[in-house]
Amino acid sequence: MKFRLSALALLSATAGCTTVPPQATQPVPLGVASFNMAWAGTEADFQAHLALCTAVEWCDTRPRRNRGESTPTPEAIATAKRCEAAIDAFAGGAPQAMRIAPCNAYKSKNTADVTLANYQKKMAGLRATIASLIEKDGVQVIAFQEVKSDQAVRDVLGSHAATFEVCFAPHNAFQTVAFAWNKAATQKPGQCASRTELAVSDDPTNPANLRTVRPGLALELTVNGQPVTFMNVHLKASCANLKPNGPFQPRKLDDADAACRVLNRQVPALEDWIESVGAKSPRFVLLGDFNRRIDEEAAEAVPPSQVRSDGSDPAGPNKKDALGYVTTRYLWQEISDGSPTLFQVPLSGADSGCKGFTGLDHIVVSQALRSVQPDATFGSRKVPVVNAPGQLIETSDHCPRIMTLTL
Repeated sequence: MKFRLSALALLSATAGCTTVPPQATQPVPLGVASFNMAWAGTEADFQAHLALCTAVEWCDTRPRRNRGESTPTPEAIATAKRCEAAIDAFAGGAPQAMRIAPCNAYKSKNTADVTLANYQKKMAGLRATIASLIEKDGVQVIAFQEVKSDQAVRDVLGSHAATFEVCFAPHNAFQTVAFAWNKAATQKPGQCASRTELAVSDDPTNPANLRTVRPGLALELTVNGQPVTFMNVHLKASCANLKPNGPFQPRKLDDADAACRVLNRQVPALEDWIESVGAKSPRFVLLGDFNRRIDEEAAEAVPPSQVRSDGSDPAGPNKKDALGYVTTRYLWQEISDGSPTLFQVPLSGADSGCKGFTGLDHIVVSQALRSVQPDATFGSRKVPVVNAPGQLIETSDHCPRIMTLTL
């Protein structure tokens, strides 16, 4: 009896130690898109914009510059300040005014065309564009920029709202970032987290300044049994070019230009975020409106000693001064410094009819993701937005950029 028990115990122990080879998993395709929707809010948001701008006679808070002027005149600056004061007074204060789209948001040549009926056509165009991304292009994860709220995202999802989850990054101004993802694309509920450290102040020398850049937003999904993190950004505008481009001057990130100074202070926050996500979830995607031509930067053969003005190694700590500025000159070489290594998804082409800004919207993947992407299909394309004939408020000034990931 004792022998039989020992034999049974041995058999049990042996069975417990048997190694069963894991079942091979088939690669899973996941359609991904980044789409700047150009001041997309609810109809109530638009009506607030319309009421404010009508009250202040569609004035502009940006000082006007005449052709050939490098800086606005004192008179133009004073006019802009009067406009800002009128807007704040109507809205009930600067914090409330920042939550309303500015009077130049919808870019109509005639303010009489900025009507609710015309805004509804813009929203119809957004719904049609997104429906095509989902139904025609198989997109399951969408990173949005220039959106007001989660409700605005649900509005543009239209008939697909029931099958998609939504999250957004709360912000003190109208524009923020958001995600929408197909519930069936993840084996565990998606997890969103705002990255407020990217929302740096426009003016760090003024403690009373309320204006900050947009925050970032992370979304973690579980695809094919493993986590994958999406990082949505909309960085500071107007410091886009490394090369001359029409009226836009070439600028590095240590340039004295005011916009470049803001973007400069976003770099360490972005780099720290990338490194923290990479340490936890090596499969990650960085996408959105970078407002920087990182493809131009990548094309430059910049030695590591030239990435920062102080000659320090871009793979090392990024030392900030008292106001948060760093010595970084190039965004791409700073964030893809080998720790980790990143890969820009090449733009394979743009569909016919795709217009709007170029070189600003990017999709970037980590080395762990790049290593499992087939070379033949590793690319992205831009697809046009839907505009009705004669539409007076355009659907968007950006085309969605899309790709299919293999996970």
